[in-house]
Amino acid sequence: MTDTRLAIEVSHLTKRFGTLTAVNDVSFTVQPGVVTGFLGPNGAGKTTTMRMLTGLVTPTSGTATIGGQRYAQLSRPSSVVGAVFDANAFHPGHTARDHLRVYAAMGGHPDSRVAELLDRFGLASAANRRTGTFSTGMRQRLNLATALLGDPRVLLLDEPSNGLDPEGISWLRGFLRGLAAEGRTVLISSHVLSEIEQFADDVVVLRHGELIAAGPWSQLAGPPSILVGSPDADILADVLAAQPSTSRVEPIGPGRLRVFGLDAAGVADAAAAQGLRVHELTTQGSNLEELFLQLTADKLAADKPVLAGPTPLTQAGAR
Repeated sequence: MTDTRLAIEVSHLTKRFGTLTAVNDVSFTVQPGVVTGFLGPNGAGKTTTMRMLTGLVTPTSGTATIGGQRYAQLSRPSSVVGAVFDANAFHPGHTARDHLRVYAAMGGHPDSRVAELLDRFGLASAANRRTGTFSTGMRQRLNLATALLGDPRVLLLDEPSNGLDPEGISWLRGFLRGLAAEGRTVLISSHVLSEIEQFADDVVVLRHGELIAAGPWSQLAGPPSILVGSPDADILADVLAAQPSTSRVEPIGPGRLRVFGLDAAGVADAAAAQGLRVHELTTQGSNLEELFLQLTADKLAADKPVLAGPTPLTQAGAR
């Protein structure tokens, strides 16, 4: 059986709009079989990059390929790539069924896919309703149904959780996980890090059009820390800092410490050996928001020595 897994490869990708640099020398790989979160604040260059992947924007330099081919080289693009870039890409007078039938015909996909996807996305009962009456959640489901008409192996989703309620976000999480489990390549962009943390295995982080980090987010975040509550925190901080495996001890408030490098048992043993009291031990892993703030802070610190005068504005507003 032929392996249908397709990776996304972005290599030294740059896009300038006149004097505006939207994406600057970005390289990363999106692997099949996992959900990859494409992260960054509004204006980071995420949408521009995704549009270059689908040929909607022409790169100034660099390449963006899917399974080793540029989008324009794919013989039947919608059978390889499903993309959602606009949550309101519907004619408000069309019914959901009509909308899907038009796109199925355009992509050369069988009409039978329409009923199949309406049912799969819980829209069968609304198939004859005009899309102009749909809620945000229903529009997002119809967008995803449209993207899957060709049963593509690659999904590019730009802010698909926008406007979804908690139930909708839970549904989307299960849906994306299911696609990845089938070996599909899933790239989902968002500036809402707390939501992406529930979806993503890997992350690609942009800031002002530049790549900050890429890889499994759990590895980027590093090992967990231990939160310690102790009436003897001042003395305990020195004791823990002296342990061979401790990398860092941070006071985080009266009677509280954050310890890196030791596990909870190591903290407890070190405190007990000195007769120091411990009232709280909590293992805490990093979250995406903390990781992003750490990465962007590191980037700003690294940039400071080379800045002469005000920060250039050439990348402001890139999306």
